[in-house]
Amino acid sequence: MLRMTELSGVLVVALALSPAVQAQDPPSPIWTVVKQVAADPTTYAPAAVSFTAERLDWASSQLFFEHGYVEQNPQFTISGRPNDLPLHYSAGNHVIAMNALADLRSSVLNNLTSRVVEQVLLTRYPHRKKSIRTLGWIERISFGAALAYTQSSRHFEQWRHNTQVARELGYR
Repeated sequence: MLRMTELSGVLVVALALSPAVQAQDPPSPIWTVVKQVAADPTTYAPAAVSFTAERLDWASSQLFFEHGYVEQNPQFTISGRPNDLPLHYSAGNHVIAMNALADLRSSVLNNLTSRVVEQVLLTRYPHRKKSIRTLGWIERISFGAALAYTQSSRHFEQWRHNTQVARELGYR
């Protein structure tokens, strides 16, 4: 009588040799691109960085609003004009989430385009796979880094400034 491990080994070999497993078509290029974009960290990183930066800025500004300060960023004021009353905390969080989703959309579109171009080039120049994939990674990383930097740098600076000033004023 076969033991369980031997039986499972026989089943794996039988399945691997069966015509149903061998006859599987390779995944479609569209499905390949979608999986690559979904698994690529450069798809999500810019949105995560900008979300974090805006949340830190927004959270560190709350102490100042409690002491009568106004918001300078028109995106976070009630009137939509600079130097006005700030939005309610949850409304500001909603704005931040929508900004992060816009960054995610931009990143997804860029990565989809990059992967489609990469697939076309790989089909046309199969002997240049390594170069084409390397250039694709360089493009996606560069786009992601530029997007993350432009969307988050001023918020990280404002957060640091807010933290320093709050400490100096004894708000914390």
